[in-house]
Amino acid sequence: MYHQSNTAAALQFPYNAMSVEAVTALYCRLSRDDELQGDSNSIINQKKILQRYALDHGYKNYRFYIDDGISGTTFNRPGFQQMIADIEAGLVKRVIIKDMSRLGRDYLQVGMYTEIMFPEHDIHFIAVNDGVDSTQGDNEFTPFRNIINEWYAKDTSKKIRAVMKVKGNAGEHLTTLPPYGYMKSPDNKKLWVRDEEAAAVVYEIGLYVMDGFGPSQIARKLTERRILTPAAYYASRGRKASNIKRGSWTAGGSTWGTRSISRRGRSPTRAKRSSIIRKVSG
Repeated sequence: MYHQSNTAAALQFPYNAMSVEAVTALYCRLSRDDELQGDSNSIINQKKILQRYALDHGYKNYRFYIDDGISGTTFNRPGFQQMIADIEAGLVKRVIIKDMSRLGRDYLQVGMYTEIMFPEHDIHFIAVNDGVDSTQGDNEFTPFRNIINEWYAKDTSKKIRAVMKVKGNAGEHLTTLPPYGYMKSPDNKKLWVRDEEAAAVVYEIGLYVMDGFGPSQIARKLTERRILTPAAYYASRGRKASNIKRGSWTAGGSTWGTRSISRRGRSPTRAKRSSIIRKVSG
């Protein structure tokens, strides 16, 4: 087997959902690092390129498989795994990607799919911008391109770790958003100051813990008192939160979960700077 059967299916956008004919898979992938390179690798741009190529070549029965925000160094991606499952089920006859790096950034794993798995299932494989077309014979430069893609991922990872280490040694915070209980200083965005209202809740959680209450008991007490969860608290004040949109919180924002309680005791501001740097340095 080439995939894990328990992987969740990604969103698909069939061109003709009623057709039983094998489809052309248009695979798009974007990692967080790719976003730094501008719009050229955006999902929207990839979809435009692949759709245009498919229609120009008469491949009207196509379907998108998309992985947004997932690194190419892993192949355990919902969209990719669903595409592989459909290939094994005989539902796909052709795979088109923007370039080889979209398929992945692991030289051996990419080669396993393009050189073994795809041919075994009679898959017509195309990488538009790299000039790869399996019906036109071997492209001798493709293996070297895969090696370069893998090197790029490793090089980017090293650079990020180096930047994090420098910031840690300088006493700078390693995350963009302050943890619950803190806020960015109005005078210096790089400086965190205590958010008195949220800090009071964190203090209460600490007292509950010292009194022997567990996460579920503490969550129930905070919910009964209708204290806003961290995400709802941020949103109510127009501040950015990772898991809630501004203005979208409702009364349900006072329902606490045990995970939120557990996190409060693991604030990065409580860790010694040296221990954080050791984690970043590997």
